[in-house]
Amino acid sequence: MRPIRLLLADASPLQRAGLRAVLAEAGAHGGPELVIAGETGDGGEAVELARRLLPDVLVTDVALPRMDGAAVARAVIAARLPVRVLVLTAHDSDDQLIELISAGATGYLCKDAPQEELVAAIRVVAAGGAVITPQVLARVLPRFAAILPTPDDTAVTADLRSLTGREREVLIHVARGHTNAEIAEALQVSETTVKTHVGHMLAKLRLRDRTQAVVLAYEIGLVKPGS
Repeated sequence: MRPIRLLLADASPLQRAGLRAVLAEAGAHGGPELVIAGETGDGGEAVELARRLLPDVLVTDVALPRMDGAAVARAVIAARLPVRVLVLTAHDSDDQLIELISAGATGYLCKDAPQEELVAAIRVVAAGGAVITPQVLARVLPRFAAILPTPDDTAVTADLRSLTGREREVLIHVARGHTNAEIAEALQVSETTVKTHVGHMLAKLRLRDRTQAVVLAYEIGLVKPGS
């Protein structure tokens, strides 16, 4: 299995040391190895290192000097870097989550999450999935309608009708947090085929990324919490 390359961004050297220790231990217990490609305590430098090192996942604190986590995610997306952004926060808030999702972050996790949850989140994000702390997601789902690109229910229905049966299946799997590999296994197709279906589905629904697809699926009732 190819190692997952990480870039760590946290203003606290102690926090970064703790992350390094947790991730090094995780790599010794099976699954893809987690390799620290670089680290920084500065938001601006995090973007520059992301450009230069092209890690699979940028694990960043929401609070950083010069550029905060949202600004970092926005810069990574604007530069079209093949880098996924997982944001860690000590004090989660609804507005903060919405800002980070709008900025393009594909993971949002509280810093007090168990170590195994952090490791699992990194692997899901690296594999193309999206992770949001479940309790936070359940709390803010009613507010996500404001950031959806579709203007009304009629447009949403029309867009869904444009999906093929397989693309609709893929949307449901994405909304349930499944990775491309998990979707491929469930549908008995290749990961490349899944990526193609995901791309077509996002384009037809005029969505920027998988996270917006998750929000849309919940908002229109295609997938319900706990299903």
